[in-house]
Amino acid sequence: MHFPIRKGILQRVVGNVKAVDGVSLDIPQGHTLALVGESGCGKTTLGKALLQLIAPTAGSVQFSGRELVGSPSRAAMQMVFQDPYASLNPKMRVAEILEEGMSALNIGGDSAARQAHIDQLLDKVGLARDSKWRYPHEFSGGQRQRIAIARALAVSPQLLICDEPTSALDVSVQAQILNLLKSLQQELGLSYLFITHNLAVVEYLAHEVCVMYLGRIVERGTAEEVLRAPKHPYTQALLSAVPRIDGQGRERIRLEGDLPSPAYPPQGCHFAPRCPRAMQACARYPDATEISATHSVRCHLYRQGG
Repeated sequence: MHFPIRKGILQRVVGNVKAVDGVSLDIPQGHTLALVGESGCGKTTLGKALLQLIAPTAGSVQFSGRELVGSPSRAAMQMVFQDPYASLNPKMRVAEILEEGMSALNIGGDSAARQAHIDQLLDKVGLARDSKWRYPHEFSGGQRQRIAIARALAVSPQLLICDEPTSALDVSVQAQILNLLKSLQQELGLSYLFITHNLAVVEYLAHEVCVMYLGRIVERGTAEEVLRAPKHPYTQALLSAVPRIDGQGRERIRLEGDLPSPAYPPQGCHFAPRCPRAMQACARYPDATEISATHSVRCHLYRQGG
């Protein structure tokens, strides 16, 4: 997903912001793939490109073998946004919000059948049925996120793209929403692309983890592999900042500088200017090295044959 940089009166294209660059993902049914990284690394852009909310510059998005790029149909995939209040129409009652998608996609039969379906959705997400006649501003943040999840489920999707769905909520409410997502996955066989920067959330929910830095995946593997034995220096730095209840956290790794602009990424390995273990080979962007059948890393520290 590249965005053109335009300058001058004639708005000529002078470069590109490579927000998502050469990323490949595979999510099995009933599994959660967590996409983690700093703000500005391209996580949300990737989620929107998968849903065709923004048209990808190049590449392919396939769902159950069906190509989605250029296709208007994406009912099998839905998104749960970061801010539940901003993503819900304040002028519509909950029943109208939940019925809107069903009407647009001609799902659920007549109005009476849809209302029965809405009641079942509210049961699933832990809200009272009579709450469907209320407006979004009458609910707490956690309740609004439950409404947003119910709206996504209204069209019976198989994949939910969750874009930091708990980051705007209190810690106690975050746990309730995560428990809800986990139980819905077990009940409905849902797949999740869970976009977050909170690694504690990843440990609870994810089966597989992809670590993103400046538009590219630098490490991927099962949650156990990435969280217990991180290989990339960037992943190690992220994990070192996670507080532990037992006080046995890793030694804190402090990164120098800020995330570079994706409009002008560093030459070679994008992480090299901030990496405490950078070396001469980092002038070239590293290929993926297989640590195990399910764990790979893009770092010259683990290059094949080295």
